[in-house]
Amino acid sequence: MTTDPIGTLGALLAQTEVAHGVFETTELNGAYDQEWPRWYAEYAVQHGIGTLLGRAVTADELARFLASSWDEMQHADPRPSDPWAAYTARRIATEL
Repeated sequence: MTTDPIGTLGALLAQTEVAHGVFETTELNGAYDQEWPRWYAEYAVQHGIGTLLGRAVTADELARFLASSWDEMQHADPRPSDPWAAYTARRIATEL
């Protein structure tokens, strides 16, 4: 991993979020993508998340993790003040 793995992971997740927004707009005509964790996972795997983690990560594994991170963040009390990408990057760095 780099010297700032959380920052690098957060940047990749933020990049993924932007790319997914474009996908929803152009491919789904603005509709909400119910399968977003799968899309995010495939994008992140294709863009080197395994290299950042120093191990292979499958899209299935990552999609489950992203969905659980979203759910955990939504139900946390108090709700974390960090954006989802930063919150999830911390979790990925320590748990995945």
